[in-house]
Amino acid sequence: MGDTHLLATKSEYQENQQRCFDFAAERENSVKSLLTSLSVRDSGDMKKQADQQCDTTRNNMDGLSSEKLLQEKLSSNYKDILGELGEDPTRAGLLKTPERAAKALMFFTKGYRESMNDVLNDAIFDEDHDEMVIVKDIEMFSMCEHHMVPFMGKVSIGYLPNKRVLGLSKLARIVEVFSRRLQVQERLTKQIAVALTEAVQPAGVGVVIEATHMCMVMRGVQKINSKTVTSTMLGVFREDPKTREEFLSLIR
Repeated sequence: MGDTHLLATKSEYQENQQRCFDFAAERENSVKSLLTSLSVRDSGDMKKQADQQCDTTRNNMDGLSSEKLLQEKLSSNYKDILGELGEDPTRAGLLKTPERAAKALMFFTKGYRESMNDVLNDAIFDEDHDEMVIVKDIEMFSMCEHHMVPFMGKVSIGYLPNKRVLGLSKLARIVEVFSRRLQVQERLTKQIAVALTEAVQPAGVGVVIEATHMCMVMRGVQKINSKTVTSTMLGVFREDPKTREEFLSLIR
């Protein structure tokens, strides 16, 4: 009886051990299969990433080439302008002025070569926040499209989120993109408001710009203390007087 029980126990032990071995082998094969699939997938991902990097590098090189060509054209034009003004472009003080002026104008208008997708850079976040967000007194420099002289001032932006918020620095970046173009203040104000609306679909947006225009200071009426104020209100900022008043009172 005891020997029979011992043999039965030994047999059960061997069967359990074999099942353990079989299970371990099955798991090992599953892991190997998974690793193989991951390796193939990663290889495809790596190729895709490499192709994207090549495209980015190629686009950057094309961009640098076109910017260099633009700079050379602008520099040549500035040299001609200096000559037409009666100056000598070859004298020491003006020798590199056309190149410097070309670089400066390209910087003043770099917004033409920037897009909202590049600027926002996935800085849009899901957030259960429905109270007003304001960034005020953002410094702004732009070029009047009528006389190509600067106007400068401050921008205040407010919006009422609708489950999504934008990284705070991106508000300033939106201002930078549109202000670094030939502009009129009225259009600049609306472009900022519309860009923010398209980015996060808020319940409302308010934008106020206060600026001094060199075309009114350096020439024309020459009123050095004059300031121009423009505003754009969208959504509840336009429809609800209380929301609009809250925004305007907070940016004062």
